[in-house]
Amino acid sequence: MMIKNTISKMIAMSVLVGSCSLLPSFTAINMAQAADQSPAAAVKTRRTPALRAKVYDQLARAQALADANKTTEALAALDNVKEKSSSMNSYELAMMHNFYAFIYYNAQQYDKAIAAFEMVVKQDSIPESLELSTLFSLAQLQMMQGNYDQTLSLLNRWEQLNKAPVQASTFLLKAQAMYQLKDYQRAAGFINEAVAMVEKEGKVPEENWLVLQRAVFYELKQPKQVVAVLEKMVRLYNQGKYWLQLGGMYGELGEEKKQLAILEAAHQQGFITSGADLFNLAQLYYYHQVPVKGARVMEQAMEKKLLAADLRNLKFTASCWTLAKEDDKAIPVLMAAAKLAEDGEIEAQLAQLYLNRSQFEQAIHAAEAALEKGKLRNPGVTHLVMGMAYFNQQNFNESLNQLAKAEQFDGAKRMAQQWVRFVEAEKAGQAKLMAALSS
Repeated sequence: MMIKNTISKMIAMSVLVGSCSLLPSFTAINMAQAADQSPAAAVKTRRTPALRAKVYDQLARAQALADANKTTEALAALDNVKEKSSSMNSYELAMMHNFYAFIYYNAQQYDKAIAAFEMVVKQDSIPESLELSTLFSLAQLQMMQGNYDQTLSLLNRWEQLNKAPVQASTFLLKAQAMYQLKDYQRAAGFINEAVAMVEKEGKVPEENWLVLQRAVFYELKQPKQVVAVLEKMVRLYNQGKYWLQLGGMYGELGEEKKQLAILEAAHQQGFITSGADLFNLAQLYYYHQVPVKGARVMEQAMEKKLLAADLRNLKFTASCWTLAKEDDKAIPVLMAAAKLAEDGEIEAQLAQLYLNRSQFEQAIHAAEAALEKGKLRNPGVTHLVMGMAYFNQQNFNESLNQLAKAEQFDGAKRMAQQWVRFVEAEKAGQAKLMAALSS
């Protein structure tokens, strides 16, 4: 069905890295935290050297400049510290590179931020908490840069070191990387776990998490699961694009009544604003035998210039009114469409409408216009309509003339012959009556 194929195009999920990726959210470890990262505070099996006061003061100055958005001055302060790196221990070097990474990240120099973070984890005997946070930040940055294999490798290193319960954000990051690597099955497992963890805590999953979950199910060709996610997104985030996509997916599943209900609700909320989507909605109304609503959607869209008042749209609007048996409203629309058409088909349709309404003179004029324009699929039917109209005007001779022309076409021959016999009988009967009255 054309409607189904058209609406299903709305389910192009448009899932790009930026639309479903978790942007890194980290800051440099501040100097108070650094002071707490003493050997006693570190893991018992890892001995960490101390952060000496002179290095602490220099790093604190760099942090103050960075906090004041003085990037150039902050980097200069760190460069001064770096000049003395040969005398610094591994923890001090790690903290210095951590601040470089923080400043480069805020300056959106992500390659330099990655390089600085890599220098952090290269240092020996740094606090485990610092190594963990750095590995996770690196994984996020590599994800941003499109390095998905490296993202997963860093997350594996992080998991081997991590002793605490894994957070939902970790599963999300894995799901994102797997999605970009087109490993949709494994991506589904991770994103489902992430969403389930959040919901188990009574929280609402973030919108981009559900965007990713929906996209994964779509790639796996699991439309029922896509619908389930979209139903949740409509309820939680109530955005027009999700209503339209949900309607499209109901169409994919053959649940046309639900499709119409969802799209009608979206229209009532003002979410359907494009001409193409309004045309799809009007088609659905027509398909579900609600042609009056379909016609009104079309007319409103043309009035608002969202749809052009072109031949296609006018013909479809007229079809809606005709199906609704609203000939008074169909006729002016058909007349407007006829002016745009190169053939006489619309005039031929008008002729039949006028005949059905006993507007015989208008039927004759419309039929003449149709024949004059030409390119009719069945001109015999148009001659037949004229013959019937003339008959109703008691113009038997012209009626028989048009019916004779209709007989020349296979599509109208049998009906024309029947009408010829009928008209001739009526003509003869009327002649006898007139003769009797005159005698």
